[in-house]
Amino acid sequence: MVFVVSPDWREYIKMYGNKLWTPYCGSAPSPAELLSRWNFDPTLLVIFALALSGCILVVLHRPHVIQSRYGLALAYVLMVILFISPFCALASALFSIRVAHHVILTSVVAPLIVFSLPLTESKGAFFSILSAAFHAMIFWAWHFPSVYGAALASDAIYWVMQFTLAGSAALLWLAVRKAPPPLAILILLVTMMQMGLLGALLTFSTAPLYAPHILTTDAWGFTTLADQQLAGVAMWFGGSCIYLVVALVMFRGILDRREPVH
Repeated sequence: MVFVVSPDWREYIKMYGNKLWTPYCGSAPSPAELLSRWNFDPTLLVIFALALSGCILVVLHRPHVIQSRYGLALAYVLMVILFISPFCALASALFSIRVAHHVILTSVVAPLIVFSLPLTESKGAFFSILSAAFHAMIFWAWHFPSVYGAALASDAIYWVMQFTLAGSAALLWLAVRKAPPPLAILILLVTMMQMGLLGALLTFSTAPLYAPHILTTDAWGFTTLADQQLAGVAMWFGGSCIYLVVALVMFRGILDRREPVH
């Protein structure tokens, strides 16, 4: 569904937008109030505190279970930024920030966690291909305008979006870690291309697609369309480049192993 920014649409959303969409982290902030918009949701704070306590206990008493303390620590800090800091509220205003949130969650946080934990036995090529396809389906599904709008209209659906994005991304990176290098590289390149395609569609769209942001971008100096196009660029180049870089590193590893020993 395409939502064209017309005077009628803007007036309708101005009148009824607060009833249609109530994003987690609240309504879109203005630049002046952004720094005061920390998310102190008690349930979320308890979950983060328990997660931190659990990680500390594991590191102290079973350090062999964690392969990279720094990777887990960085993942935790990024999660705090995504869900507790004013970054979360800013995502209510700008679709480009929401996309950055999704890219960081799936392309940075997920691999940091996966590569910080012990490696179990491989599940085979079918598992790897299925994981990549599942993540692509989940990522595209949550960026359909109507589905995205539903996530901003309900906290429950919002958290379903977060868990499915993160969970499917973890499966993808687990497949990359377990698969033989040639297959892992192929999975990374296919993921890069599908994310790049979605980013390109957003970048070259000539009309705004996401109604919840029709009136939330003006205060930040963006038109709704410009914000959407910026989101596309972030997904196309930012997100895709992560997969390309990892693929190139893995390819370099293959070449290094094939170099003759003198």
